[in-house]
Formats: sequence, C-alpha cells, structure tokens
Amino acid sequence: MIRDRDDRSEDDGRPPPGSPVFEAILENERNRRYLGKRLDAAGDRVDTELLGDIVRHEPVLEALLEGPLDRREIEQRLDVSRATSHRYTRWLDEHGLVEKRDGRFQLTWRGEVVAEEVLRFEANIQTAHRLTPLLDVICEDHREFVVEPFVDATITVAEPDDPYRPVERFVALATESETFRGFNTTHMAPLVLGEFHQRVFDDTDTEIIYLPQIVEKLFETYPERALEAIDRGHLTLRTRDELPYGLALFDERVGIGGYDETTGLMQVFADTDSPIAREWAERVYTSVRADSNPLDEKTGLIR
Repeated sequence: MIRDRDDRSEDDGRPPPGSPVFEAILENERNRRYLGKRLDAAGDRVDTELLGDIVRHEPVLEALLEGPLDRREIEQRLDVSRATSHRYTRWLDEHGLVEKRDGRFQLTWRGEVVAEEVLRFEANIQTAHRLTPLLDVICEDHREFVVEPFVDATITVAEPDDPYRPVERFVALATESETFRGFNTTHMAPLVLGEFHQRVFDDTDTEIIYLPQIVEKLFETYPERALEAIDRGHLTLRTRDELPYGLALFDERVGIGGYDETTGLMQVFADTDSPIAREWAERVYTSVRADSNPLDEKTGLIR
C-alpha cells in the first residue's frame, strides 16, 4: 500500500487534493491573521456586544439546528422558564435569526449559518484548551498545524509518575496497524522498546522520515535488522534536516507527538480517526516527504 502512495507523491511532489470541507478549513487557517484587516477594509465590523449576545444564545441556536421547536419544547430542551424562552426567541427574531411558522420556531438561513459558526467557535476554543500540552511544545513557526480536525482527539500526556504514557499510546496504535508512515524529530519510540522495532522491522509496511543523526542511531542499535527490513521492503527510511514535530499515520488513526527539547521524551500524543484530520495529515506528510531525501549508498548506511 505504501508503494502505491509513494508513486503518486513522487510524480510531482504536490500534496493530494482535499475535500471542499478540508479546503475551506485550510483557507480559514491561512486567512485567520488577516481577517481583522479585511473586516476593517470592508468597514463592517460586528459590535462586540452583539457577538457576546450571539454566544449567550448558543444553547437555543444549537437546539434549533436540529429542527423547529415550539416554545414548550424549547423550555424542556434547555430546562428554562417560559419567560426565558420568550426572551431567547424574541431576541433571535429581532435579529433575523429565527422565524415562526405554524407555532414553531425555526432558524432562518442566516440563523443556521450563525448557529454553525458559534458551534465551530466553541469547538475550536475547547480543542485549543485540550491541546494546550501539545501547543506548548510545538514551535510557533509551524503554522501548518490546524486545531479544528482534532476536536475529538484522544490526548495522552506524560505524568510525573507515568512519563511513558504518550509513548505507550503510540506503540499500542502502531501494534494494531498493518501500515505506518510518519516523521519525527527523535525516535518514534525509545530504542529500548524492542517489541515496537520488531514490528516495524518484521510485520509492518513502514516509511519514516527522521533527522539524519536519528537514522544513524537507529542503525547503530539495530544494524542487521534494519538493513534486512529495508532489503525485504518492509522499511523505508528518509531523512530531512529539519522536522516540526512528530506525525504518525496509522491504518485507522493519525496522531501528533510533542517532545521535550531537553530529554527528547514524548510529552504529549494526540490521536484521532477524524477524516478531516486524515486529510490534513496526508497533506502535511506529502509536503514534508517531498522535501526529504531517500537513503542510498552515499550515506554509508545502505549497502
């Protein structure tokens, strides 16, 4: 499977095309730092008080996204009084976000857009909060990391009494996967974890992009097994002088690893089976791979 993907990526080195949803996320990410200037240029900034009111009405907006509701259903769904539901619906009506038909309130088209964007805002704020341990260790120069696809990610953080939790999560996912691609600033797993490298060498179709010195260390530790795995086609190693963080693409999930600069230990690992995260990971991996170098005889590592 890896060989097929490699043939495609080596044709022109360009990332694979993304879905419309993914492309929209990337466009938002590219423009986020310029949105304020664009809004200023258009002379159409939203009053901050109105923004606050929209956020405060998020519960009823979310409820109405699922379908029209009458006043009693709103009260039951949100567990609010009649006076509160009346205040909600009146405000939404005054701002053109709902309309009443046959005694039921439903979102206008504008209301649906606002409701969806408020939910997106909440999700991204919550995701940024959950990903704080990862964001703290990823260099801020690497803006290709997109928060939104990781809204439901499993976050595994090293603890003082259990410093290898992120590595154990990574190894567990690798053990369940028949293929593996990734890049990393250090070894994907400590070299002392022989069971992981046995699977990489013997059972898994693997392609890894490492810093040159990390490849040298791998060959120093497993000289014969690494060469045998390469000869059999189980293992492909590439090098790149700079790498932003750790990226892992398994059969079913993708993950991001952050590392302590002093010890080199994985401090946090975030993984998800989100299709959008998969698209993002494929895009980043293809881009990094296109700027990496295959091992050959000139390195002195390959016979």
